[in-house]
Amino acid sequence: MEYNHKSLEKKWQKFWADHETFKSSDTHDKPKYYVLDMFPYPSGAGLHVGHPLGYIASDIFSRYKRLKGFNVLHPMGYDSFGLPAEQYAIQTGQHPAITTEANISRYREQLDNIGFSFDWSREVRTSDPSYYKWSQWIFMQLFNSWYNNESNKAELIDTLVSRFEVSGSEGINAVSDDDVLSFTAGEWLAFDEEKQQRELLKYRIAYLRESTVNWCAALGTVLANDEVINGFSERGGFPVEQKKMMQWSMRITAYADRMLQGLDLVDWPEPLVEMQRNWIGKSVGALVKFPVPQLDTNIEVFTTRVDTIFGVSFVVLAPEHELVSKLTTAEQQADISAYIDRTSKKSELDRMSDTKTVSGAFTGSYAKHPITGEDVAIWIADYVLASYGTGAVMAVPSGDQRDYLFAKHFNLPIIQISDSQQIEEEADPNKDGKYINSDFMNGMNYQDGVTAVIAKLEELKLGKAKINYRMRDAIFGRQRYWGEPVPVYFKNGLPYLIKEEELPLLLPEVDKYLPTETGEPPLGRAENWKYEDQYEYELSTMPGWAGSSWYWFRYMDPQNEEAFASKEAVDYWKSVDLYIGGSEHATGHLLYSRFWNKFLKDLGFHNEEEPFKKLINQGMIQGRSNFVYRLLSDEGKATDTYVSYGLKDQYNTIPLHVDVNIVVNDVLNLEKFKASRPDYATAEFILEDGKYVCGTEVEKMSKSKFNVVNPDDIIDTYGADTLRLYEMFLGPLEQAKPWNTNGIEGVYKFLKKVWRLFHDAEGNFNISSDQPTKAEYKALHKIIKKAEDDIERFSFNTSVSAFMICVNELTDLKCNKRAILEQLVIVLQPYAPHISEELWSLLGKENGSISYATYPTFIADYLVESEFAYPVSINGKMKMNLLLPLDLDAKAVEEIVLSNEDVQRFMDGKSLKKLIFVKGKIINIVV
Repeated sequence: MEYNHKSLEKKWQKFWADHETFKSSDTHDKPKYYVLDMFPYPSGAGLHVGHPLGYIASDIFSRYKRLKGFNVLHPMGYDSFGLPAEQYAIQTGQHPAITTEANISRYREQLDNIGFSFDWSREVRTSDPSYYKWSQWIFMQLFNSWYNNESNKAELIDTLVSRFEVSGSEGINAVSDDDVLSFTAGEWLAFDEEKQQRELLKYRIAYLRESTVNWCAALGTVLANDEVINGFSERGGFPVEQKKMMQWSMRITAYADRMLQGLDLVDWPEPLVEMQRNWIGKSVGALVKFPVPQLDTNIEVFTTRVDTIFGVSFVVLAPEHELVSKLTTAEQQADISAYIDRTSKKSELDRMSDTKTVSGAFTGSYAKHPITGEDVAIWIADYVLASYGTGAVMAVPSGDQRDYLFAKHFNLPIIQISDSQQIEEEADPNKDGKYINSDFMNGMNYQDGVTAVIAKLEELKLGKAKINYRMRDAIFGRQRYWGEPVPVYFKNGLPYLIKEEELPLLLPEVDKYLPTETGEPPLGRAENWKYEDQYEYELSTMPGWAGSSWYWFRYMDPQNEEAFASKEAVDYWKSVDLYIGGSEHATGHLLYSRFWNKFLKDLGFHNEEEPFKKLINQGMIQGRSNFVYRLLSDEGKATDTYVSYGLKDQYNTIPLHVDVNIVVNDVLNLEKFKASRPDYATAEFILEDGKYVCGTEVEKMSKSKFNVVNPDDIIDTYGADTLRLYEMFLGPLEQAKPWNTNGIEGVYKFLKKVWRLFHDAEGNFNISSDQPTKAEYKALHKIIKKAEDDIERFSFNTSVSAFMICVNELTDLKCNKRAILEQLVIVLQPYAPHISEELWSLLGKENGSISYATYPTFIADYLVESEFAYPVSINGKMKMNLLLPLDLDAKAVEEIVLSNEDVQRFMDGKSLKKLIFVKGKIINIVV
């Protein structure tokens, strides 16, 4: 019987599905292990060979952990709300749910074809009402909570109301808006409902506020920063502008310090940890107020270098700063308006990254220096962001390079404030010297200067020490249709929650998936969609990250209708033990997930501070493009002739991408090429050695480069087990590597070799019960140890090489011993589950039981060498190898060597002068 991957793999995939082989147990008689893949969005394009890389790694680990006696939770589902489905709906009029269902069916088919051991009984979809009911419920908890700095956790809003009723706002230490009121208990009780609710909104963790957002008019929605590239939408390439809108936000900043501390509790890649630290961006500094007497207000500035305050020669506001319009004089109005308009077309990322362009505009107004009282000019510039700090900076050109370039460009003063500064050509931020030109700070060093200036500012009530974070509160709303409805209605312009028993709030039907003619989001098109037939619902939907910020909990208990997950399930599964996914989610999904996890812990729904214990970022599988070379005529025009790669330099040619699926080992299938496009039908070829050899280049895998490889095609030709092994064989999991089918044939041949170990030359299953030899045990136990160590270290590529070596050794030994092959199949099963299942069954084992077999125990004694093939030299010239026991002493070795007929022949009758013996190394005979 030959190895037939097609029938064999379909057989076992059907068996696993019919018998729910990988269904996780909810019993607690085993230790648990939770393996999770990052939530995929089911795109219409389906999977290419780069997508399954992380899934294959997590599946190998899951299967291995089952063999190690763990109750493994390895689920899969779909992050099925998203902009692509909505855009398709806009173009075609087809409801996004229909597109999403079709895409999910395609994904499921492809995932099943690869043979993953997912527990499909726990599948979840974020667009399913039974799922987003709980996303809405979590939003309600966030809305009904505030962050108490005293207890350093979120608490229900009722506890805040109780404190207001007893002692007013006195002593409240909360994360809140800046403009909270001061009031007594009596005044609070005298407030009407509207005023109370308006004040509570300033404390809620989920709250409404006017925010500067990335507005894309063409898409009719707000975009996240990572959805904007160089001022254009990532999807569609439409212009994006900065715009102020009333938006739902989440006080993720309340958790900034806990999120920093939590990074010490997890086993994550250091680059990813560093990205999160930088994104959160903790800064220790001071808040300084620059009085603006004409407006009876202050410009507040956060600075980490308050010691440089006497070097301030101007103040810069973000163009979006709320005071700009009030500060702009009539003479400067045109310049300011034009500058604001130009800035609105840039994203925050563009503004932060462009450090060379100097631009700005003078408002015409002045603030007062908080200590000297001197006038300080107020400018606006796009290098200051409204979303960072206070949206204003005190410019110290002598100590900050951006301020220095700005001052040089606009001919503003540059004040030297340290006797060690060298500021002739650039700013000098060093802290080494003594202060000069700094009033009472003159002669002080850095530490003394900081202490003195903060004390002075506190005395003047114009500043104080402060910790600031770069991270901003997360905007939690999108002006789209295909997302979770926010469970809120409005009464007198204020948000109120619907009742919990009314969840889920379902997406209403609309005639089009576009904003209304008056600019409202698509939900504004829903007819008669009002709460209790009178109150307007929130028309924005939740952002894409809502459903993915808690989904690992739902996998623990996906059918629960009474809670997002039962206490018993959460207490058992706790948190994710291994999480595999892309590093592109470092400052998006992973931050939001950690935030929601900590919030739910604060309210007592679970006990884990961090959701993902260990995280691995898989590298990208890049495309390996192929090229043909089109011959150009003497006039430079394209001809119908194509020149093989090795000959192209002899001709005038241009390279063209060619479909990699009609190229094998870089050799072009000429007939398929001619049939691939009408303009290739009459193609002629200049060949080398009778073949057309294509050029190659490693690039991103994309349709435009014709280098996308569909896993279905690989599986059809070589099988899923070959695909799984080959993707691991390409290189270390964390590294990027090019896809190259040139080596896949070798992996396929390896599996055929495995098959032949169990079958005789006629193809009959043939296993012996004989006692294995030492050499056979040695080959087995080397792979037991190697595979176990490699899986624990996530070094899957080296395991594949070791499997090949092991099978070659056993083949050379003509091993068909049950005691060896039975254990080999168990070790191979995580990598190549289909062939392993079939061989396990042929060995007489119960179908499907290999998934829960026991991983073989490594016995080190089998690797201890008892013999050594000594190289025997005569007068320093190597003549032969002689296999001898390693426990022989020198005298016994000499007797055996000199009595050997071959040795005597090489000595040619000459007398022995000396025999040099180095145990386990060499034997040298001197004659």
